[in-house]
Amino acid sequence: MSVRTAVVLAAGEGTRLRPLTRNRPKPMLPAANRPILEHVCDALIDAGVDRLVFVVGYRRERVQEHFGPSYRGVPIEYVVQDKQLGSGHALLQAREAVDGALLVVNGDRLIAAESVAAVRDAFAEDDARAALAVIERADASQYGAVRLRGRDIEEIVEKPDSDAFRLINAGIYAFDASVFEAIEATPREDGELALTDTIARLVDGERVRGVRTGGLWVDATYPWDLLEVASEVLARGRVSGPDRTDGGLERAGSVQERADGVWVDPSARVAEAATLRPPVVVGPDCELAAGAVVGPDVALGRNVTVGANATVERAVLDADTRVGAGSTLLDAVTGQSVRLGAVTAIPGGPGDVRVGREVHEDQRLGAVLADRVRARGGVSFAPGTLVGPEATVGTGAHVDGTVPGGAEVVR
Repeated sequence: MSVRTAVVLAAGEGTRLRPLTRNRPKPMLPAANRPILEHVCDALIDAGVDRLVFVVGYRRERVQEHFGPSYRGVPIEYVVQDKQLGSGHALLQAREAVDGALLVVNGDRLIAAESVAAVRDAFAEDDARAALAVIERADASQYGAVRLRGRDIEEIVEKPDSDAFRLINAGIYAFDASVFEAIEATPREDGELALTDTIARLVDGERVRGVRTGGLWVDATYPWDLLEVASEVLARGRVSGPDRTDGGLERAGSVQERADGVWVDPSARVAEAATLRPPVVVGPDCELAAGAVVGPDVALGRNVTVGANATVERAVLDADTRVGAGSTLLDAVTGQSVRLGAVTAIPGGPGDVRVGREVHEDQRLGAVLADRVRARGGVSFAPGTLVGPEATVGTGAHVDGTVPGGAEVVR
């Protein structure tokens, strides 16, 4: 059975990644210098998918404006999940857009094309109702844990409180068209309809194939995870995207490797006295002044400026960020259009980070500055600081903890 259509679930916000997701959905956050969702689409297309169905919802215009009607020549159809009521509910929205068997993936995790192909092939070859990828991880408590019996799924447990599990659900599925009926027959939990609940019900009476996979699989759950995602992307050299517009916003794919582990877009301006330390990627229209030291493990998005004698290390700086002269940024993540004045200091982690009501201790995170944050000269940020969108920090101020969006911090 040939499976050439993939449904990509990209409707969620990613609340644990706030404040970065205040203005865009999690799949549009950067995996190094490109959105996570681009990497997902690359894996699907490289595995032979020739039709994409995006389930969009939260801030859906950010997805639709970026991708337009197609990606790498593969047509995209959009369906809308108006209320985020679970992954099963999201997939149901694609029912009218799909005819026959389908692949389903999460739009917010980096995956390997080989894993997609393995699930598709196992589903096509075996007499199974469904197939899903499983991958080994030391800590299964944040994911759907899986137990295999031979080649089949024996049990799936969402976020287990036991350390007995070593295999997790990798979020790559193949189904026949009857999956939609199975989802409709699944009881809701707290008003939500989870795809894993449907699969757990299928396991009780049907054959669900478990496909062991390896290779690239990275999930950004919390803001500091974006630094690890960037490190993985840079280590594998996955920095080039499609050099075409396809009806959406321009997406440059022309970054060129100047030296081992150093990628620079031809339109970037890098002063002779600037230093690039691999791995590092410098996006289109960036400007690095004399004396700037950038890298290792740094991804600069479009139109980023790093001022004279500034140091940026282990950081993800999104589009239109400006870093003032003499600044030091370590373990930092910025949103779009962030402005940092001269001698800004983000000295790096570890730090304690508050996410909602939880405090995560000793995380390697200097600071996260969401879209359009403004920090004037001489500002310093304590390890683990989160600053919401459009906040302003006055000259010489020290920032610690969580700053809400739109706030003003003064010395």
